[in-house]
Amino acid sequence: MTETTRLDKHLVSLIHCSRGEAQKYIEGGWVLVNGEVVDLPQFQVLDQTVELHSEANLTAVQPRTMLLHLPAEFDTNNPTAPLKLITAESHWADDKSNIRLLKRHFSRLTPTVPIESGASGLMIFSQDGKVVRKLVEDAKTNEQEYIVEVSGTIAEDGLKKLNNKMQRDGWALPLTKVSWQNETHLRFALKNVHAGQIDFMCTSVGLSIVTMKRLRIGRVSMGKINPGEWRYLPEGTWF
Repeated sequence: MTETTRLDKHLVSLIHCSRGEAQKYIEGGWVLVNGEVVDLPQFQVLDQTVELHSEANLTAVQPRTMLLHLPAEFDTNNPTAPLKLITAESHWADDKSNIRLLKRHFSRLTPTVPIESGASGLMIFSQDGKVVRKLVEDAKTNEQEYIVEVSGTIAEDGLKKLNNKMQRDGWALPLTKVSWQNETHLRFALKNVHAGQIDFMCTSVGLSIVTMKRLRIGRVSMGKINPGEWRYLPEGTWF
């Protein structure tokens, strides 16, 4: 070739398929240009080597959901700021989802369940409207789990107080299950989390928060993802 041409058009002439089929192969991540996956039908090629993967199929590309381990001291006030952490380079090496990484998975990701201010840990971003709606609509019933490192001396019967109904500014807070993990760490399992609730509860019994990490939302746990890395939510997993 002496002039560049669209990848989908080049694939049509290469394997004798329809334009629509060529676009599905490309968007599915089945087309390699000089050995690298290119999933943009409009990508311009000249004299590069273009190949169709031997296992290529025409299955439509599914929207994906990412689980991010938000590192400590990251700005949690802007729910979209952590999106810049989700890149091909920060994909967790031990991801067992068997989902093939595509560039299109990094676009149109929507943040779902807000994380407590100052916390690190699990955040979920999704392209799948069903997942987003599920997490947003069921926010009051999906249990979240936090591990909180505290300092100070807990008030007498403080643990009992944390496990009973508490009020904040005249509003009843959702009932929370709190237990000691060790001498300095408390486990909070709570639903319908109000912003600042955990800090308020700790302060109410004489404790100060040192660190706070969210481990789980519903039935989905963060696992052993390293801080600043992410993994795919495996297909068939629900909350």
